[in-house]
Amino acid sequence: MPTSPSSSVQDARRAVAAQLREIRRDAGLSGKDVAERTGWYRSKVSRLENAVTPPSDEDVRAWCRACDADGLAADLIAASRSADSMYVEWRRLQRTGLRRLQESYVPLFDRTQVFRVYCSNVVPGLLQTDEYAAALLGSIAAFRETPDDVTDAVAARIERSRVIREGGHRFALLVEEAVLRHRVGGAAVMAGQLGYLLSIMALPSVSLGVVPFSADRRMWMLETFSVYDEGQAQVELLTAQVNVTAPSEVAQYLKAFGEFSKLAVYGAGARARITAAIDALG
Repeated sequence: MPTSPSSSVQDARRAVAAQLREIRRDAGLSGKDVAERTGWYRSKVSRLENAVTPPSDEDVRAWCRACDADGLAADLIAASRSADSMYVEWRRLQRTGLRRLQESYVPLFDRTQVFRVYCSNVVPGLLQTDEYAAALLGSIAAFRETPDDVTDAVAARIERSRVIREGGHRFALLVEEAVLRHRVGGAAVMAGQLGYLLSIMALPSVSLGVVPFSADRRMWMLETFSVYDEGQAQVELLTAQVNVTAPSEVAQYLKAFGEFSKLAVYGAGARARITAAIDALG
């Protein structure tokens, strides 16, 4: 992906424009035909096809309607809406420190009913202890050279995690077994974190699965991602956060989560692996 947010946004807009052009061509129409069917000037058709002007929701609907492709409108609208936020560098999100980013998730967490989280590298943020979060966020702040507000950021992360004990939310969380073995913050911090995982599994709203080392991989490991209800997915890369809202793409993450779910062990199987990780700390 591009390293610049602005170039990424422009690429996303070009992709939407290219899809509009393909829809027109698939319908066997010229730009003049689309203009006549929509009542637009031909110059508007050209601007939309060349990503000079971002299309409004109604522009997309009118275009698809003119091309007898109404079924494609929803994905195109979602792609257009997400262009400005689909790929945002962490340095942009964290330029004033880490606390504000933690707080920014609160509205999303509050309105989400079903959380689906897959983590291949660290314990999910919703399940982190104070000490684990402090060690992890401290490492992130040092690596990215952000302003040092780790103490406040940890408090904000723990506060946003209150949703896990509130009614009206359900949590399906999957971690690769390696997550249990990575020593973030040292042995004592990891022992406390793993012990907390054992306790949190008792909550009726929480399903915690562990994908064992020994699993016969029918699904390869991916970057950490979260799906909020069925309308939005977020993917964490080294340099950026990717927001996915196009229905067909969100469906791919839901499918991937389903595949990981089949590989995971739960209940006694998950507790055994967490306990083994604790014992391995020595």
